[in-house]
Amino acid sequence: MTGDRIWLFDTTLRDGGQTRGIDFTVADKQFIAQTLADFGLDYIEGGWPGANPTDDQFFSEKQNLGTAQLVAFGMTRRSGRSAENDPGLSAILNAHSDSSCLVGKSWDFHVTKALNISLEENLAMISESVAAAKACKQESMFDCEHYFDGYKANSEYALKCVGAALAGGADWVILCDTNGGCLPEEVFDITAATKAAYPECRLGIHCHNDAGMAVANTLAAVRAGARHVQGTINGLGERCGNADLITLIPNLMIKMGFQTNIPVEKLPRLTSLAHAIDERLNRLPDPHAPYVGTAAFAHKGGLHASAAQKDPRTYEHVSPESVGNQRSYLISDQTGKSNILARFAEVGIEIDPKDSRLDGLITEVKDKEFNGWAFDSAEASFELLARRRLDGVASFFEIGRFRVMDERRFNARGELVVESEATASLIVNGETHHEVAVGNGPVNAVDTAVRKALVKVYPQLADVELVDYKVRILPASDRSSGTAAVTRVLIEFQDSTGLRWRTVGVSANIIDASVNALSDGMCWKLIHSG
Repeated sequence: MTGDRIWLFDTTLRDGGQTRGIDFTVADKQFIAQTLADFGLDYIEGGWPGANPTDDQFFSEKQNLGTAQLVAFGMTRRSGRSAENDPGLSAILNAHSDSSCLVGKSWDFHVTKALNISLEENLAMISESVAAAKACKQESMFDCEHYFDGYKANSEYALKCVGAALAGGADWVILCDTNGGCLPEEVFDITAATKAAYPECRLGIHCHNDAGMAVANTLAAVRAGARHVQGTINGLGERCGNADLITLIPNLMIKMGFQTNIPVEKLPRLTSLAHAIDERLNRLPDPHAPYVGTAAFAHKGGLHASAAQKDPRTYEHVSPESVGNQRSYLISDQTGKSNILARFAEVGIEIDPKDSRLDGLITEVKDKEFNGWAFDSAEASFELLARRRLDGVASFFEIGRFRVMDERRFNARGELVVESEATASLIVNGETHHEVAVGNGPVNAVDTAVRKALVKVYPQLADVELVDYKVRILPASDRSSGTAAVTRVLIEFQDSTGLRWRTVGVSANIIDASVNALSDGMCWKLIHSG
């Protein structure tokens, strides 16, 4: 397979738009289409002209996507109409797109039950519609909907549907696992049989992930002869999603040796591509995503970390740099000396590996993890813990007393409102500061009051904002407190440069845990501001 060419077809803007919670604007579509084109995708399916105003506007003018082809998606002509007189098909043919991808039935059950037409009429609809698209577009592609289920039910008819598309002049015929329930061996066998029946046919594959097999099924079809791969960025799509192109691309290029339109030197942009699309859609990236997740090359066990530092190949199937990711060593109750030293190297702490203080630090980390702390998610708090034990940290400030009051009342307009008011006493450079602040919640109120006092002395903190706040109640069972549950608070901060850091606080009181995490966050920022 090495050296063969694969054509990559992205359907994020069409099939991905059916994801629960996703609603593209025209600007979203323009941005994502340009981003995918710049990365090197061959085909970008922009949507379904005639289906909704957003897609109509998107296809109303030519998109400059360089070498990438913009594809308009839609159905074949309807029964009882000609290809020339079907409004739905006309909307696709008249759209400003380079190519078209039409979908039609290839499962006899759907033809007779869903469309309520004869099997012969469906074949005519396929060939005539594909021919009409071929006459006015650069390429005409046909999606055989439910192909694998249809083949298993009536292989003769499913193959006739492929033949009808070829008779109409289809450049690609795409076999679709629309219900996403097939297994790799089924996809391989059926794709191979289809290729044997039509050796001249350029086959594609389109898989859904309802059985968790979309990527595996896609690769199985490629092994059987498919050379056109459809999928979405980050596996977006209806129900359980589509085959994830972010996982497929490195598998095809690195593992299987296929050539694509993506230059090898662009592959390290894969992680930033995945995250850019999530950012555009206001979604949190999946930390456990293959290749591009923050956990993809994270080593937690001490044995793993020790071996990975000697040679990363011991616990990494590819180098993180090859896909634009990075290696990390997590601190937890499974931490060994290797994890600690690796993290020190990341933050610039120099220490002799034989320093006896390391053993005490490891013990303290494990004790704190047992009592609810989570340093693998709060690297800033771990760094402060280490610096305090090894070298000491300047006492920038000390938070003394604080008090929070919540009030639920009706305002002058008769509206029910809930307000939080916090007072805080801080000692900064030997001077005591008392501040009061109102917030949209108790943590926001405390943060605002503390910040009012600190910014006067440390203006570097003015641009710090809280971007994420998570609370988890940890049961008292098997913990040293023994009498009550404890609360763990994880806070993520960001400054105006885009720098992000995370801290953790643990206490029986949620506000106290929050204040501890807030304090660590401000202290970490001051250390790294010089």
